[in-house]
Amino acid sequence: MGFFSYIFGARHERAGFMLYNEAVRAARDPVWFEALGVPDTLDGRFDLVGLFAALLIRRLRALPPPGPALAQAVFDAMFADMDFNLRELGVSDMSIGRRMRAMWEGFHGRALAYEAPLAAADAATLAEALARNVWRGQAPPGAAHRLAHAALRQDRHLAGLALAPFQAGEVAFLPAQAVLP
Repeated sequence: MGFFSYIFGARHERAGFMLYNEAVRAARDPVWFEALGVPDTLDGRFDLVGLFAALLIRRLRALPPPGPALAQAVFDAMFADMDFNLRELGVSDMSIGRRMRAMWEGFHGRALAYEAPLAAADAATLAEALARNVWRGQAPPGAAHRLAHAALRQDRHLAGLALAPFQAGEVAFLPAQAVLP
């Protein structure tokens, strides 16, 4: 990494962590687990955090500069947090790289699977992707469709937010109760 890209990226590091923490806070709302039966497991939590981070990154990438740099900072914050959490769980240094790669590939695949349905506001296709990822194909009846509609509402909400609050590390996701059909 060159000096200028380091300085440019470091400028957004704090905002990236703050934005990522807001995505985590939104994803950890107990409503998702109680009302939709999202598994309250490491995988279930990872999938919800990944969904909210993907929604946030999607919005940031659509903004003018420094939106894309903030999107990268959110991504970097997410994987720094994942690395920290794996170490806290006692995962050995020897396997951290392999696990981080698997998590990165999982997040990337999910974000790609969600992108087209979000762009097209296609709740049915988004629900299929969410059922496959969040519930490993075994979603409770109606849960994947409800989460898809909630994600589409969050996406529309985020699309209406200006750049300045994001630069300050501020994003207000809609409460789960407000977006669940």
